[in-house]
Amino acid sequence: MINAQLGELGLFTDLYELTMLQAYMAERMTDTAVFTLFVRRLPDCRNFLLACGMESIPGSLEQLRFTSDDLAYLSSLQLFADDFLTWLRAFRFTGDVYAVPDGTPVFANEPILEIVAPLMQAQLVETLVMNQVHLQTVLASKGARVAAAAQGRTVVDFGARRTHGIEAAVQAARALYIAGVAATSNVLAGKLYGIPVAGTMAHSYIQAHGDERDAFRAFARTFPGTTLLVDTYDTLEGVRRVIDLVESTPGEFTVSAVRLDSGDLGALARETRRMLDAAGLQEIGIFASSGLDEHAIAELLAAGAPINGFGVGTGMAVSDDAPALDIVYKLAEYGGAGRTKLSRHKPILPGRKQLFRREEDGRAIGDAIGLAGERLDGRPLLQMTMRGGRQLSVPQGIHMVRNRAAEELARLPPDVTALARVVPPYPVRISNALERHHAQTREAVMTHRRGGRF
Repeated sequence: MINAQLGELGLFTDLYELTMLQAYMAERMTDTAVFTLFVRRLPDCRNFLLACGMESIPGSLEQLRFTSDDLAYLSSLQLFADDFLTWLRAFRFTGDVYAVPDGTPVFANEPILEIVAPLMQAQLVETLVMNQVHLQTVLASKGARVAAAAQGRTVVDFGARRTHGIEAAVQAARALYIAGVAATSNVLAGKLYGIPVAGTMAHSYIQAHGDERDAFRAFARTFPGTTLLVDTYDTLEGVRRVIDLVESTPGEFTVSAVRLDSGDLGALARETRRMLDAAGLQEIGIFASSGLDEHAIAELLAAGAPINGFGVGTGMAVSDDAPALDIVYKLAEYGGAGRTKLSRHKPILPGRKQLFRREEDGRAIGDAIGLAGERLDGRPLLQMTMRGGRQLSVPQGIHMVRNRAAEELARLPPDVTALARVVPPYPVRISNALERHHAQTREAVMTHRRGGRF
């Protein structure tokens, strides 16, 4: 965490979690519960989601504590009994966690994380778990689309200044890199996660000099082989000045690319390429930025714009077309009995589950959600990451996670990874055994409502 140590996150929860916990304690409801994290429906503009953020959950839960200051604050609210505050003081998470690995494509209603723990423990961590998985999954899903639109060209995350806070910016850089974005301008994220960092200059550097040519010359002297921003005053005139400096000081003034950051990027890129090639400077590339997203990038490349790389900021870093998911963390079992809801359009599949992905010739052809003990066709995706409150392994390095994400995305059908909405959607079915368990659980709930018992 950036703004707080893990041990200080006990209060990062919604108040109703704590009030429910105190009520559970008063009722001695201490049996084992299963909670499932899933996304009810995909945004209209998404064919899949790229799960991200699961890797941080075991470490967060392992270190979760309530400090003396936390307990003093809760006491001051005059809501909580002394025995409950004593329970919080001694809190240690002792449950199990099952999750799909970071970088796994997932679909609506699929279990992406399940927690099996005493009811009070599993209830308490809802807010933390949802918070960590939601943001990174939103942004990894967006980043995968942007990277796909770039068709192998370099994409750099420029979004730190407009993300919703410092921690969001750092988590965004991680999620976007896992999704296929090549680098970030965020130096803190580079340090924390080992993500390549990229960036050269802003318009202010050019403006601070009395002459654009002097600014170019000085910066290239300090950073040979740099990328120069050429649109501060007149884009094509800026390109001409770069060409003149290369030609007038051979071997002394070297640049790897020019950056276009305004105007008609397609037309300017074509004219810039023509000018550079005419001067024999084919080795100088063209980097574009300015309000880009996956659709703008796809449109530029479809029109033949000779652009070698893209800087993408706000639209990607806040996922402006789908900034939130209908992600939920729901009780699926308590005391060995399935739990569900009767609300229309909000089903909860009961019990512990497993997610299977069927593949043919290396290509995913459909998923199945089954009970945890079932053996269905396909590759099981949910893996145990925590047992008895302890992490089972050290989190993998970000480069390994990125490579796995690329492999998983390459297994999806091309129409699923395309930008256009796929019809029909990628198939996800529920196993017969899980369907029966769901029906039996619903019947048990309705019987209870009519005056019977679970």
